[in-house]
Amino acid sequence: MPPIKKILSIDGGGIRGIIPGQVLVEIEKAFGVQVASEFDLVAGTSTGGILACAFLLPDASEPTKPKFSAEEVVGLYFERGDKIFDVPFFHKIRSVAGILDEKYPAKGIENALNDYFAAAWLKDLLKPCVITTYDIENRKGHFFGQHKAKGDPDYNFRVKDVARATSAAPTYFECERVISEAGNSFALIDGGVFVNNPSLVAYAEGRTIFKDNGDEATAKDMKILSIGTGHNRKSYKYSKAKNWGMAEWVQPVIDIMMSGSADVAHYQLDKIYGTIDNPKQYLRIDKDLNPDTTGIDPDMDCATQENMAKLKEFGQQLFEENRGKIEEWLETNKS
Repeated sequence: MPPIKKILSIDGGGIRGIIPGQVLVEIEKAFGVQVASEFDLVAGTSTGGILACAFLLPDASEPTKPKFSAEEVVGLYFERGDKIFDVPFFHKIRSVAGILDEKYPAKGIENALNDYFAAAWLKDLLKPCVITTYDIENRKGHFFGQHKAKGDPDYNFRVKDVARATSAAPTYFECERVISEAGNSFALIDGGVFVNNPSLVAYAEGRTIFKDNGDEATAKDMKILSIGTGHNRKSYKYSKAKNWGMAEWVQPVIDIMMSGSADVAHYQLDKIYGTIDNPKQYLRIDKDLNPDTTGIDPDMDCATQENMAKLKEFGQQLFEENRGKIEEWLETNKS
């Protein structure tokens, strides 16, 4: 019997990517594993896509080893978060506080991604991956994959461009035009608009790439660790919403769309894995970010040092609360 394949899936959520990043820091410390060596496939959306790329980026001096530890990856948020989510005075005026143009200029995030990923190609990443985006010209999901890029320049892109595309959240950053090694171009936005929790996409991709003797893999052949970025089920009152127009609905729709798609993916995978002998091969780690009890501002762009420190602490707590489940997941059907 072939070994069970291990899949890591990381949700989108802007600066809240600190939470799953810190959970993985704690996993590396507690169990002596590295993301790049422990998992056979890594999936990410938006901030989760950036994390996936960073975890799998090879060291230039030792190409078989990751360049960054999980702790260094989380450091990206603390080093660059306030610059990525910074609004210069004249941009604020020109955009009318984000109404007539994107809320943030792309320079901050593009500089950070260029510094971290430099000229690396998608095909160079250490393991297969699925990074989600949405193609606004062809109106369909666009999935970047290292396993596809390795054999075909049509699927190979600069990692910094992949990370920029998956994090091009509407109203926050302008959409991104990416060009493959073969010269094909795509106009892309954040994958969170349709698949903020990419675990089901990873499951579908895993069925194909983990074929055994020509047969597609099934749930029993894979186990999935899905990590969220925290959620805040903000209530929208009927008395107010019934009178909203286009401008008032923009932010609530993005919030509802992202949390709703994440919930659906979890529901479907929970049902799929409920049909096999060991349903614990699927594990979802996430928790409510209620500001009243955590003191955290759940907005995707609240990148103050104080809020980021609270997000990091929340990630540590999330790990401790689920430590036993994570350890059991790591040991389940261990080969």
